[in-house]
Amino acid sequence: MTTSEFATEAYLRWGETESYKESQRRLGSYSPQDIERAQTEMADATEQVKNAYESGLPPESEEAMAGAEAHRQSISRWWYECSYEMHQNLGDMYLADPRFSAQYEERAVGLTQYMRDAIWANAAK
Repeated sequence: MTTSEFATEAYLRWGETESYKESQRRLGSYSPQDIERAQTEMADATEQVKNAYESGLPPESEEAMAGAEAHRQSISRWWYECSYEMHQNLGDMYLADPRFSAQYEERAVGLTQYMRDAIWANAAK
């Protein structure tokens, strides 16, 4: 799927939501360097969760939940206000949508489920 196809799908699925409108407003003000920083921050948060996973820690561990919280805060900082409930929905989507799962599974087999579980544990905390 191309970037424009993803953009079209996102618009069709969420275009009328305030979160989508806010993300588009913010995106319009970002420089290429800002976008790179946002992507790096998200990758770093995911790496925190991956490190906890590879260390054999449960998703309810402080380390895994700290990575999940960094992930949620990155979304809020760069794209739209991401409540814990919204973050849980995203975690479920990562697991349900093979395109998202593939991104996590490339990093480590089983990471998608672990990420989802860490997100849910963090929200419950």
